[in-house]
Amino acid sequence: MSMLTPPGMGGQYKITGDKYPRMRPARRRGRVAFVAVACVTVLGVLGWGTLQLIDVFTGGDKASAAGAAGCVTTARASASPAAAVLPKPGQVTVNVLNATTRGGLAQKTADELKKRGFRVGDVSNAPKEYDKKVTGTGLLLGPAASLKGALPVLGTQLPGAEHRADAARKGAAVDLIIGNGFKGLANRADADTALAKLTAPRSTPAAEKKSC
Repeated sequence: MSMLTPPGMGGQYKITGDKYPRMRPARRRGRVAFVAVACVTVLGVLGWGTLQLIDVFTGGDKASAAGAAGCVTTARASASPAAAVLPKPGQVTVNVLNATTRGGLAQKTADELKKRGFRVGDVSNAPKEYDKKVTGTGLLLGPAASLKGALPVLGTQLPGAEHRADAARKGAAVDLIIGNGFKGLANRADADTALAKLTAPRSTPAAEKKSC
């Protein structure tokens, strides 16, 4: 037995040359690889969780804004033909009544309304219940249905006049009662413009449609 051979080793670990035998067992490479994979997995999970937290606190609103920006909202408008509801001046019969102490106002006003296309009915002084009791420019009086028909049309000729309905009134004619503040009908050009706006078809918003 060589002097370099450790005791108890016998001839199994006979040392030759100038190198000592390795006394440690061989490393288990499989366990090392498993540990490495586990570490990488844990680090990946932690990184993903961190990104999610950052997205929650900083990126959520931006994502929502981006999504909203990508959507286009369109609204279609539908026409509401007001002209089909309101009568034309030629379909409105107006009684012109003078509730002031100034003579000739009723006839002069009736002639002007006739030139503007209105039908003229009675032309006279106002009845006692209104005579000298209308302080404004005038009072437009008619049946309940005229509040959304004849009175607005007639009102374009005398802005500022009061509109009033008489539930007991019969027929479709309306009254223009001239008040103490009356200075004349509106300028014809202004009245025509107001009438055109009043009878023009109006657009009403319909359901909105989103496309993303």
